[in-house]
Amino acid sequence: MKQTASLLCLWGLLGFFGGSSARAQPASADTLRFDLASAVTRALEVSPEVGAVEADRAYAEARSRLARASRYLTEFKMTSVHAPGPGLKNLDGTPTDRLYLNPDVRNDWSRLRPFTRVEVELLQPIYTWGELGGNIRAARQGVAVEAAAVREKEAEVALHTGELYYNVLLAEALFRVAEEARDALTQAKKEIEKLLNEGAEGVDEADRFQILIAEQEFERRKVEVTQQRLTARTALARRLFLPDGAVLAPEDAALTPVPFSLDSLDAYVATALTMRPELSRAAAGVAARQALVEVARSDYYPKLFLGASFKLSAIEGRYRQRNPYVSDPFLSRGLQAGLGIRQKLNFAQTRARVEQARAQRDEVRFQAEGARQLIRFEVEEAYRNVLIAQSALEARGKALQLSKEWLRTEQINFDLDIGDTDNLIKAVQTKLELEAAHQQAVRQYNVAVLRLMRAAGVLTTRLRSGTLVD
Repeated sequence: MKQTASLLCLWGLLGFFGGSSARAQPASADTLRFDLASAVTRALEVSPEVGAVEADRAYAEARSRLARASRYLTEFKMTSVHAPGPGLKNLDGTPTDRLYLNPDVRNDWSRLRPFTRVEVELLQPIYTWGELGGNIRAARQGVAVEAAAVREKEAEVALHTGELYYNVLLAEALFRVAEEARDALTQAKKEIEKLLNEGAEGVDEADRFQILIAEQEFERRKVEVTQQRLTARTALARRLFLPDGAVLAPEDAALTPVPFSLDSLDAYVATALTMRPELSRAAAGVAARQALVEVARSDYYPKLFLGASFKLSAIEGRYRQRNPYVSDPFLSRGLQAGLGIRQKLNFAQTRARVEQARAQRDEVRFQAEGARQLIRFEVEEAYRNVLIAQSALEARGKALQLSKEWLRTEQINFDLDIGDTDNLIKAVQTKLELEAAHQQAVRQYNVAVLRLMRAAGVLTTRLRSGTLVD
């Protein structure tokens, strides 16, 4: 039957839904509702990828504090030794301050007593030709490098979360279109059964079997679509690290284009060159490497430092001998302090280390220049993709409006008994197909806007502020 064959074309539309995302479940006590901004905010809070990069930043901050702390008392340590030690024997009434004059005085190992030795050493650089300052600057720039890496990872997570969120909204829209298609199939089945019962001409059992076969195909597609939607829904739930059993539901009731006014390409390029964390990271990396060049170069010159050490040894049963030429290792004390100079004399090694540091600096500098060119291209590509998506959205919207007008015309003609059933079914089919295509175009447009904001380096800031556009 001509009408039945046209109706069967509607079920090819179900294959269009197979790649859609999860549809939110009805609200319940465990339902967690998110809009785009809150979903991104939660993703950034719980993301292990962001957490790992933040750990690197914390490490860099600790390293920077270590570099600053090394400016004063670069070496400051204490060593204590505790052991049994001997007393003295054969004193023979010798005065305790003249025991060194008695050749018969010996160590008494038969009566051991506690022995303690304490040594304190410190080293304070005075002038290092930029070594200390260079290390501090390099460590400080290292913190800036890792902070930019955190922002870069946050933008990546925000974009991925936004894409998943719009996939969920797309699934909601496509599910409604699928419901309309199922209603059309049900209506066609009832109409055929009615015509068969009435004995209408041109209707036979073949038409009924075609509808029954179409129903089985629909059931197969239904299971496939449901499972794929649940899988995609789980992807967003896992991105948000929702507890098991919680149901995710979008706040937005429908998938609509974001209210976005496209600025000029030059404006987005200028914003990206200012805001992209990759460029901040590269600039900090160049500064850090330059500081390390200065550190390596400092080995050409002598380093001036102040050193001091204090030693104290004590044990019971022994006596201090007040003679500068006589010392007792078990009972002594002393203080040494003075200025010192440290100079590395292997200048060939120093020259090689300076050349290595310069090469590493130049490497980062070239990478920074490459990043600038890549970012300019990414912005232009994202900008033109928005134009393409915007044009597709407008075309799909106009086509959908025309299909609705066509359907209304065919319905009126059919009610007036001057219409053609085949044209009416084609109008219904076209409307359903264009509704699905329009929802896809909305999703592509919204994602294109997200990617443009990501390319311009402002996506995370705007989403955290609760609005995608100004």
